[in-house]
Amino acid sequence: MSRSAISAGVYGRPIFFAGTGEKVDDLEPFHPDRMAGRILGMGDVMSLIEKTQDEFDEDEAADLERKIRKQQFTLDDFLTQMKQVRRMGPLGNLMKMVPGMGKAMRGMGQVDERELDRLEAIIHSMTPYERAHPAEINGSRRKRIATGSGTTVQAVNRLVKQFGQMNKLMKQLSEGKMPDPQQLMRGMR
Repeated sequence: MSRSAISAGVYGRPIFFAGTGEKVDDLEPFHPDRMAGRILGMGDVMSLIEKTQDEFDEDEAADLERKIRKQQFTLDDFLTQMKQVRRMGPLGNLMKMVPGMGKAMRGMGQVDERELDRLEAIIHSMTPYERAHPAEINGSRRKRIATGSGTTVQAVNRLVKQFGQMNKLMKQLSEGKMPDPQQLMRGMR
């Protein structure tokens, strides 16, 4: 019998940790029901909630909610949220914890973490005024931002457009309106 075929049941010892990646940071407490849910593509909402509670502060969440309701959400706030989410682990692993996203992720391929690095570089290349007022970024500013971030003007345009759409969506949600999913998908392209 090979070593890989020997299970914990043979030794009569419980499993305390499971590795979800190749690094030591990828060890997490083993919960058989959660692991089964991941394998079956049903997600792991409890682990996602635990990771979120560890990373986000209640006061920060309340402040963020206030900004969203008053439509004062800026690219600085977006950058802060993106950094907090990235500290929770690779985005692909987080998406797999959401029920139904496991199958959707297989069709889309892996989440490119380098794209998040590019977004961060673009935002860091903006002035504080530009981060607070992205709609006022004109052509020459977009060219300067693209040069400063090592990206293209099209990448800057895409970020500004998607941020504007995200603000519209947050405005609709704060007003209690449900956005049209087809219109939302058309806008993301």
